[in-house]
Amino acid sequence: MITAGIDCGSQNTKAAIMKDGKVVGKALLPTEFDADLAAQRAYEMALSDAGIKKEDVECVIITGVGRDIIKWGDGDINEVGAAVRGARFAIPESDTVIDMGADSCRVIRLNDDGSVMKYEVNDKCASGAGTFIEAMARALQIKTEEMGDFSLRHTKELATNAQCVVFAESEVISLIHAKESREDIAYGVHMGIANRIASMIRRVGLTDHFTMIGGPGFNKGLVSCMSKVFGREITVPEDNQFMSAIGAAIFAAENQ
Repeated sequence: MITAGIDCGSQNTKAAIMKDGKVVGKALLPTEFDADLAAQRAYEMALSDAGIKKEDVECVIITGVGRDIIKWGDGDINEVGAAVRGARFAIPESDTVIDMGADSCRVIRLNDDGSVMKYEVNDKCASGAGTFIEAMARALQIKTEEMGDFSLRHTKELATNAQCVVFAESEVISLIHAKESREDIAYGVHMGIANRIASMIRRVGLTDHFTMIGGPGFNKGLVSCMSKVFGREITVPEDNQFMSAIGAAIFAAENQ
């Protein structure tokens, strides 16, 4: 059986092709201003990566914030359902999934059978998501992908408290003027995010096996701070950005 999943996010669109339970093709590109076009292009690129023709795909399922815009799929699944399926596919023992994207973060607690027990979503402010980190990197005049390495080199337990991006930028600038190092400020930014996510985790209940998916999972400094705050190791799958697209493809196979 060949199925496809497309995760149309606010920043990036991901596509995954699965054949007989294995990922055989994937693609990622910026969503930009046309979610439908981005989904079509990502799907075609993933098909090319898999060496599979479009007519051989039995079902295409859409997920992500753009799923209501894309009408040519065979169905859709909400972000929670896709994230859980993808995370459990990669890390079967996952009992809490942290799904962090560009603009929101979800903390999902699972039952033993992988079904959703409860979840919390931070979607009213980007303070626990990727765009917040990007904004703080700009304030520090470093690249977003450098934030993690800077944070890991910290020498002081610095704290930042502002949740609004505008106020947080002002706080970072004040710390720069106070001659605090960029390494310590980056650490403080990550600890602030970790503490905000910890409050979501307290509401769903602490478990043993945390899996983090989404682009910010590449940020080793953030993952380190989260592990410190939660008192748990955070597992990040190799293809963490594709987990929801893979989950959508799994859902497609479940419904054939």
